[in-house]
Amino acid sequence: MISLLPWLFQTQLNGQSRRKRLETDEFLGLDDNVVVPEKEGAEARGDEAAGEAPTLEEKSLITITETVIVDESVAVNDESLAVNDDAVTADARPGFGLTIPETPPPEEEAEAADESGSRAETSALVEPAASPSPELASPLEEPLPLGDTQGDGGAHAAMMSQAFMDAVSSGLFDPTWYQATYGLRFATQREAFDDYIRKSQFAPVNPSPGFDSETYHRMYIDVFHAQQSPLQHYLLHGRSEGRQHVPATVRWFPREIVAPGSTLSEAAGELKVALCLHVFYPDFLDRFAQAIARFPVKVDVLLTLASADFEAHAQAAFGDHAKVNKLETRVVPNRGRNFGPVLVEYGDALQEYDLFCHLHSKKSLYSGKEQTQWAEYLIEYLLRDPSVITRLLNAFAADDTLGLYYPTTFWMMPSWVNHQTMNKGFMREWQQKLGLGHIPEFLSYPAGGMFWSRPGAMKGVLDQSWTYEDFPEEPLPNDNSMLHALERVLGPLAENLGYRQLFFYPPTGQFTTDNGYITASYHGRLEQHQASIQAHACISFDVFDTLVRREYTIPDYAKLKLGKRLAEQGLVSSAQAFVKLRNDAESTLRKRANFQGDVRIEAVYDEIADLLDVSRQEGQLWMDQEYELDLEMIRPKDEMVELFNHLSAQGHILWVISDSYYNREQVGLMLRKAGVAAAYRLMVSSEEQARKDNGTMWHKVKQDLANEGITRHLHIGDNVVADAQMPGDLGLTTFHILHPMDKWQALGFPSVLHGADALDEMQILKWGRLISEVGRNPFIGE
Repeated sequence: MISLLPWLFQTQLNGQSRRKRLETDEFLGLDDNVVVPEKEGAEARGDEAAGEAPTLEEKSLITITETVIVDESVAVNDESLAVNDDAVTADARPGFGLTIPETPPPEEEAEAADESGSRAETSALVEPAASPSPELASPLEEPLPLGDTQGDGGAHAAMMSQAFMDAVSSGLFDPTWYQATYGLRFATQREAFDDYIRKSQFAPVNPSPGFDSETYHRMYIDVFHAQQSPLQHYLLHGRSEGRQHVPATVRWFPREIVAPGSTLSEAAGELKVALCLHVFYPDFLDRFAQAIARFPVKVDVLLTLASADFEAHAQAAFGDHAKVNKLETRVVPNRGRNFGPVLVEYGDALQEYDLFCHLHSKKSLYSGKEQTQWAEYLIEYLLRDPSVITRLLNAFAADDTLGLYYPTTFWMMPSWVNHQTMNKGFMREWQQKLGLGHIPEFLSYPAGGMFWSRPGAMKGVLDQSWTYEDFPEEPLPNDNSMLHALERVLGPLAENLGYRQLFFYPPTGQFTTDNGYITASYHGRLEQHQASIQAHACISFDVFDTLVRREYTIPDYAKLKLGKRLAEQGLVSSAQAFVKLRNDAESTLRKRANFQGDVRIEAVYDEIADLLDVSRQEGQLWMDQEYELDLEMIRPKDEMVELFNHLSAQGHILWVISDSYYNREQVGLMLRKAGVAAAYRLMVSSEEQARKDNGTMWHKVKQDLANEGITRHLHIGDNVVADAQMPGDLGLTTFHILHPMDKWQALGFPSVLHGADALDEMQILKWGRLISEVGRNPFIGE
């Protein structure tokens, strides 16, 4: 425990600011963990789905809350602009809530005050992170001239000029603050304003301490879908409509900041750099070419094209480009998505470079028009922003331990997206192929498959001989393929090879090696989420690790304890051998049923009795013992049980839905032991013969909701696939909470109870109870 004290001290400091921020969240209820799918049945495809219109590439792309009432004392409209200060109510803005996170307290901001201003003199280094504060970013020595205020060029230009003047005069746009925070320099205030307007359409950058762009987009998802800048919309339309805005906030505080210089170093200028671009949609040729117009170094461009018809366009875009040393093009088949072409065509060539950047065309269609925000976000922070790219090159030139870079995950994706999701089987195959150790459930990876890398950081992938036949044919599923797994294995591979990952966090303009962003949305207290939860008439809960927990965390510990008894009787060779026999029997029954429905624990022990040549009656006695051992170790997740009982008292319809081989009575007894005292409907997979993790249970749930006329339903659970991804794919609203192991990992504790250790009783007794206690509350920071 002594080794954990430094972490606990740091967590306490960071938690103070998070708690102060989250105390205000409960007034408004904007909730990153509540995911409302865009539309039922929306499909997610990669950009290589040949011959089909582009569609939503990730399920549940938008993470928002359902309707809650907004307290009028918190959200603001500026008095200087004479705007209506009335609260936005559920009736006024149906379907959307809002959050007003608080700026970090002054004592946490102090050390960050001079960080931005000192970047030009600072070489790449890692330092303990003070809580970043845009408000205290170093000002420029001389104020910028105002710039164009006339609006020549038509009605739109005139409106934008008026918006610019309104933004500056009201203080909602602060050009000095904007420059210092995001590391850019502009000739005029108008030039800085135009930069913000462009970026804020797709990135969570703020114009000043007085306006939070991300919150405005989450409050008014129509503005996000329209791909409008939040401040632009507010000034031209929102304030007259009575829409609200809130002060800027920092939502995440990296623990290690990398602060490379903002002027290109000599070493960075000598790096041999390649851009490897896969183009399925030809308009991206111009988009990529324009993105490198202000690139700090000259590069070689290696193109893979989905059609020979793109060749002339590629030559026109890059052939005489001022930033291009050499151009190569290859026409490739529609196989392997973006990874197949780069590995097959340029795997050998890329090993001759110091660094390479891999991007591909990406489009999404939802809400009736093409959405480019995710693609633009990645292009901006991988290619286009000269400050980011200059500092990135400086960082890699100064620190040869940096191996892989990408910006933090697109901010409007679900809180659980940084996860293995359905890809565990393919991940295991990559682990074996690459010789990797344990990969945690939540992990940092380049979501979208775009990144910078040293060739050495992809050893084992880049340096292999690949053919297109090594990759699956189209059409591919939305998830669960070797390519989805490859995307997720890149970070663990780089780290296994001795490299570190580097991330860029756009809201504060900082580089970091801290991957804590992957679980940042799980910080806080359950109370902060109650408004969003209570907005639903019917709420369903998962059972294990949601309402109840096991004293020693490991689900197989009851089987291990039973196996120990049977081994002492000479019926099995060891406790571990019995666990394998027990689980293999369950697996056999699933295969025998062609994976239809689910198995019951009674049938499992009938199978075991047959295998061990004992009576089925004796097998059923063993079954009772397994259940009794498991029941003995059941403990409540107190906060979740209290929430469940509270919701019942408030008149909500409650369902409990579990994938379990236990029967309804057995699960009900466990819930009763945990203190669940409310009335509820219990759906158990062994009884319903339908499972959450393959979607069959959710089809049944959806039909039952329709039959009962329930339109506002929310499901709460800890399993990313079974409780979030699968129901979300069917259009159900979900609220994901952390499994105890996920919380343990997020807190930075040692990686334990994996592989053979998960069945080592000494290891279970050493770590299991501690993990269970840490995971009792599914949120971080308490």
